[in-house]
Amino acid sequence: MAIITFLSDFGESDHYVAAVKAKILSVNPGISVVDISHQIATGDIAHAAYVLNAVFREFPKGTVHLVAVNTSGQSGDRYIAVELESHFFIGTDNGLFGLISDQEARFKVDINSISPIKTTFPAKQVFAPAAAKLASGKALQDLGSPLDEYKRMLGRHLKANKKQIVGNVIRVDHYGNLITNIDKTTFDILSKEKGYNITFGRESSRRIMDNVNGADAGDVFIIFNDQGFMELGINQGIASELLGLDYDSPVIINFDE
Repeated sequence: MAIITFLSDFGESDHYVAAVKAKILSVNPGISVVDISHQIATGDIAHAAYVLNAVFREFPKGTVHLVAVNTSGQSGDRYIAVELESHFFIGTDNGLFGLISDQEARFKVDINSISPIKTTFPAKQVFAPAAAKLASGKALQDLGSPLDEYKRMLGRHLKANKKQIVGNVIRVDHYGNLITNIDKTTFDILSKEKGYNITFGRESSRRIMDNVNGADAGDVFIIFNDQGFMELGINQGIASELLGLDYDSPVIINFDE
């Protein structure tokens, strides 16, 4: 079954989500459209990239991902389709796709180059038809003119050595938990046979738990989540408010000598 995922900053109170889905189904009613989220903060590319990166690999290879976040972009931004990690992505060339993978796109095309459309609703008029055609078997290269490059924003990267890991909060989730870019693989390698101290804001801890229930109600927990990233929270509390931390706040791990 052909699958198109749909991620947007449209919210749920207006007709925009339904209009895009209707356009897809008008091209091919047999396509399965799967909503990822429509509650992305308006124009928040970092939020969208985090959500998309967290889930796109869970879908079968060949899935088409329609991304309608910050669709207006900046003046001159193109509407593009790219192939990354055997998945297809359609959206505005606003830098978002460069944040979801360190790999170079295998193919990239301008999907509004053959018969250009001027529209205030590109998700419906440009992205949806292109996504439907791609999901129905049309080759990506046939959707538009090839591109030499696309915008690639750079996300926060770890600073790590034998003595220390310096990371940052990359997402404050719905529960107020703080998700960092400190990955378990790097931590396991550097912490082998060493003690450590994790510092965040005015707090510190020397313990990583297996799950949230390892902390009593109101206490801080530190876990590695399902994605393999270090996550900080307060059991039955809102960590971002109580700890005074937000997006980009530093989280530092010092290893014992």
